[in-house]
Amino acid sequence: MPYRLLLPLLFAVFTALLGIGIIVPVMPVFATSLGASGLALGFIIASFSITRGVCQPVVGRLSDRWGRKGFMLAGLLVFGTVGLLIPMATSVENLVLIRALHGVGSAMIVPVAMAYVSDLAPVGEEGRYMGLLNSAIFAGIGSGPLLGGIFTDLWGMAAAFYAMSALSFLALGLVLLQVPAMTVDPERAGNGDGLFTAMGKMLASRRTSGLLLARLATMIIMVPTMAFLPLFMTQAFQASAMQIGVVISVRTLINAALQGTGGRLADRRDKLMLLRIGVLAMSGVMVMIPLAGNFWSLLLLFVVLGLAEALIWPTLGALATEEGRKYGQGTMMGVYNLAMSGGVLTGALAAGVATDWFGLKWSFPLIGLVILALTMFAIGTIAADRQAADAGEHPRQGRGSEAPR
Repeated sequence: MPYRLLLPLLFAVFTALLGIGIIVPVMPVFATSLGASGLALGFIIASFSITRGVCQPVVGRLSDRWGRKGFMLAGLLVFGTVGLLIPMATSVENLVLIRALHGVGSAMIVPVAMAYVSDLAPVGEEGRYMGLLNSAIFAGIGSGPLLGGIFTDLWGMAAAFYAMSALSFLALGLVLLQVPAMTVDPERAGNGDGLFTAMGKMLASRRTSGLLLARLATMIIMVPTMAFLPLFMTQAFQASAMQIGVVISVRTLINAALQGTGGRLADRRDKLMLLRIGVLAMSGVMVMIPLAGNFWSLLLLFVVLGLAEALIWPTLGALATEEGRKYGQGTMMGVYNLAMSGGVLTGALAAGVATDWFGLKWSFPLIGLVILALTMFAIGTIAADRQAADAGEHPRQGRGSEAPR
């Protein structure tokens, strides 16, 4: 394994995502202090997803042609700037605009890092490599809420945003000095199609479109279990900022610790079976969240959620890496993360509407059922494509048919 290339990249991604995780328990409380309703909070989150979603395929395609390092540096610069701007926001409209800028920066970091790692992944080890990257991502996001809760309790909400800025600038220095500017192999950068032509081919493929739908569906969970969870815990049992950080962090750290195991399983076992197991557990947790009346019961549910995601994320990443060899890894990861942004946007708006209409408590099980239905449909689409491919490779020989030579 090319550790000389991989380790600095993983550490930089960890550092950047640690800064993002720090603001998770703080952002919804800060937004509501500015007068945000449930729907307005959904729009604040959605603005990030919209700009990230629009920019990711473009950045991914350009990184296939121009290289990856410059985009990561620009994205980290945006992250650092956003951390300085958020405490200066005086209205919900300010937060929407700042988070939209944040989304532009995000489009230049995670998809490009995924393309970097996919370029390095040998055939048959896609799950292992994506598991390593996911470990860095989730370890950063998972450690952040705990630190964010501590910083907020000790020094106030602004401290969490300034910590995000400092960590982003640290990651920028790491990428600048330690991550090499790899030359993209033209043979692995797609066949020269334009972005929209490549996206059209992805949507026309049942396997690729099913993968993208599964990515979208499973990401719907992120907003209610991250941004809306602090409000639920505060309303249900007056949780402290540190308790909120612990619940979010435990889920994500378990996910991070088991990404390697999940990646190896994805390389060796039936990927669709792993996805079915994972999404059943994920949806079950969502349905049971309203029954959690204290810190410990909610903590247990989020341990199970972390285990489910440790199966889902490296499996989907391995499938995306396989598909990326057809379209170019940057292009594939850009569109793949566009599907992720679509899921976050869907989850943000759905959680906001469900909260305003039915109450925060009932938004969790409703979203859980939507995730289950969409993901099972996506898995069925991928399975149908695989069955069709198997039938094409091994045609049935009926009476009078000629055996292949």
